[in-house]
Amino acid sequence: MSTTQDYYNQHAEAFYAQTVCVDMNDLYQPFLTHLPKHAKILDLGCGSGRDTLAFKHQGYDVDAIDYSEELVKKASQFTGLKVMHQSFYDLSVKNKYHGIWACASLLHCERNRLSDVIHRIKEALLDQGVCYISFKYGDSDREKEGRQFTDLNEHQAEVLFNHFANIQILQQWITTDRRPDRDEKWLNILFKKT
Repeated sequence: MSTTQDYYNQHAEAFYAQTVCVDMNDLYQPFLTHLPKHAKILDLGCGSGRDTLAFKHQGYDVDAIDYSEELVKKASQFTGLKVMHQSFYDLSVKNKYHGIWACASLLHCERNRLSDVIHRIKEALLDQGVCYISFKYGDSDREKEGRQFTDLNEHQAEVLFNHFANIQILQQWITTDRRPDRDEKWLNILFKKT
């Protein structure tokens, strides 16, 4: 993971600039629909802090973590919240969140550790809590410009979630990248702890 972490530490300024203003509203809606008013949300791998701030502005109680020290600094400045420096591999809270938002973060999780991280997310959710995750659409494990990516398609997602008895997939859909210079596809998954 350190190469990916190094990438974000070295390119924090550029990554922040590229992502902080991207309009994600239509991705928020399916997630927020399942949450009570003033729900407790964890932004897992918050990057620039864009989504953290959007949820905060809508009246939610938000915690945010990221594994890049430089992005933690930028996101803390941007959101006015104390963003925590932590890896999703170390998520260890239990029954705390109504919702966990992992937008474009678990795509850096090693494939053989994905089910462990999903288990940690499930444990961190309250009963009936929901989680949104997104991956670049594909089936490979690859490196690009010093970052490791784990792509996911529908079949791999099905295999991954078949391990869990008390997770219900609410929605799974494909979108195109919101950034103007990208034509990548994304696999979006919304699931609930039952």
